[in-house]
Amino acid sequence: MKIGKLPEQVLVRSVLRQAGHRREEVLAGPAVGRDCAVVALDEGEVFVLSTDPITGTVQDIGSHGIHITANDLAASGAEPVGVLLTALLPEDICEEQIREIMKDAESVCRELNMEILGGHTEITRAVAQPLLSVTGVGKISREEQQTVPCIRPGQDLVVTKWIGLEATAILAKEREKELLTRFSQDFVRTVQSFGQYISVVADARAAKAFGAGAMHDITEGGIFGALWEMAEGSGVGLEADLKAIPIRQETVEVCEYFGLNPYQIMSSGSLLIAAEDGPGLVRALEENHIRGTVIGRATEGPGRILRNGEDIRYLDRPQPDELYKIMG
Repeated sequence: MKIGKLPEQVLVRSVLRQAGHRREEVLAGPAVGRDCAVVALDEGEVFVLSTDPITGTVQDIGSHGIHITANDLAASGAEPVGVLLTALLPEDICEEQIREIMKDAESVCRELNMEILGGHTEITRAVAQPLLSVTGVGKISREEQQTVPCIRPGQDLVVTKWIGLEATAILAKEREKELLTRFSQDFVRTVQSFGQYISVVADARAAKAFGAGAMHDITEGGIFGALWEMAEGSGVGLEADLKAIPIRQETVEVCEYFGLNPYQIMSSGSLLIAAEDGPGLVRALEENHIRGTVIGRATEGPGRILRNGEDIRYLDRPQPDELYKIMG
């Protein structure tokens, strides 16, 4: 397609028509000639904002982008309302691909009761593959606002579902042919299906209802990065049991094949939660059909300890995500 903004007819039929209206808070959404969205708040509510670039994958980039941003909002305790999308697209993209990106994004918005509020779509030589920047808008009452420093020594640390879901799903889709030289088609399809678990909106809602102290979406840097960030942001220590951290065998095998550390790899779909009663939170999650596992606890002092049987090691500062070794 030609460099620059999308032609108006393409913008209307393949971008704007894909976005639906479903939130009463949204007073003005995307339209030709409209540069701003308008969103209303009730008395006592505050906005929660988050932004993410989606660069690690091309397949399912529309749905992936919505999930990642909605997860950030939900982990703060907020209700996701909508997103602004900036899509920078290469010259060789076709209109059907643009439409599919928008349809995928709208599908997740519909599932999560969110809206595409607006954004910008442009063809540019600055990118070699689609790049999506997603800015999320959520809301929460001022009294309910949660931040990472809510963690207190003695609280249990709970992880939902399994770590590594996001990265192994991306690898199974982007490197499918390579994986099929080692694994069966059924195995690869199973790993590709891990994308169905990538939302933590329900996880966060259940944890918030239980009264959890703080939540952190496990994204870039994996569980090791999330543990460090949660402890560092609260000024507490922690002890975690490496063997207790939930991980699918398929993730272990894919990471072994590529020579990656599954504990330092993108793990959207898994939520790290601090709670006074970890086992009680696990039961509450299970009532909502969500797996939960107590992996450790917050402690006094600066020590961040990982136990593996009788072996003890100290958690390092977050390292570059392992997925970048393969995806660039």
